[in-house]
Amino acid sequence: MDSRWKFLLRLQHVFFFCLFILITYFTENYFLDAPDLIWSILSVTIFNIGIYYLVYYYLVPYFYLSNKYPEFILYALILFLVSSLFRILLEPEIFNMNFDETLSNTKFLYNVYTAQGIIILVASFLGITKDKFIIEQDVVDLGEQKEQLYLDLLKSKMNPHFLLNTLNNIYANSFVSSGKTSDSILQLSKLLQYIIYDSGKEKISLAQEFSSIHSLATLYQLKYDNQLNIDFNIQNEETLDVIEIPPSVFLTLFENALKHSGIGLESDRFIKVSYAIEGRDIFFEIINSITTKRPSEDTGYNGLGNEAIIQILEKHYSGNFNLFSEVLEDNTYKTTLKINLND
Repeated sequence: MDSRWKFLLRLQHVFFFCLFILITYFTENYFLDAPDLIWSILSVTIFNIGIYYLVYYYLVPYFYLSNKYPEFILYALILFLVSSLFRILLEPEIFNMNFDETLSNTKFLYNVYTAQGIIILVASFLGITKDKFIIEQDVVDLGEQKEQLYLDLLKSKMNPHFLLNTLNNIYANSFVSSGKTSDSILQLSKLLQYIIYDSGKEKISLAQEFSSIHSLATLYQLKYDNQLNIDFNIQNEETLDVIEIPPSVFLTLFENALKHSGIGLESDRFIKVSYAIEGRDIFFEIINSITTKRPSEDTGYNGLGNEAIIQILEKHYSGNFNLFSEVLEDNTYKTTLKINLND
């Protein structure tokens, strides 16, 4: 529970006891004059603070919230009777209360029973509502933690795809003396930096996201001797270092395009990546060919696809994004993501 709620809980206790002191004053002043009235109010208040917190911190948590309702009622009733009897026996003797026909002891008994009943009922009510609020808050916090763990799991499932593909490429190039191996290691190091440092962040810049996309594209180009038709159309480049998004969103869309386009496996296969920003709207689009063959490499990556992206986007841009895919007439696949950056 944060400090704001703790402060409000303390404030309600203070407010109640200020009200209780006023009630005690207006009921006791019929029987006592100053200074006995002041000492009576002080002693009654201190006595009932103990009763109040006994109910608030002990009876409610240990009996009511444990579903021991009969025990809770029994102990609350016993506490009411004992505290009332204690006041009835001691107060008239200590403060020399004089009862007559007008100020009868019946009225005094009524005031005592009413005050003790109010103390126990209010302490019970506030204790129950406080603990139920804490339980509900814990449920909300657990739900948020569960959601965050699920998103972290989604991101962690993406990482082996990078590593397996790039290590396979470096392994194949290591048998031939060429610059491909060093370039592959360079691009792999960039991807590892992205995986280790960037993918765990809440948000990263668009420049970092596109850097990882370019690294992955370069690794594929190196594998196929730079013969792949991968085209990038990046507009509004000045915004890349300014705007931040959750990591792995654009990269996952690009990964899916690499996997399903058949690029490198069939001729005339392509991927076109476009980015633009209009006002507060980000537009990211990928158009790729559709493979007619099963990928020759089994990396163990099943592709989380749009489901994982939607989970991440819902967390950060709920109601402010639109992700849709469609198959075009020329047997190509188009994926468009629009994000509105208005908070």
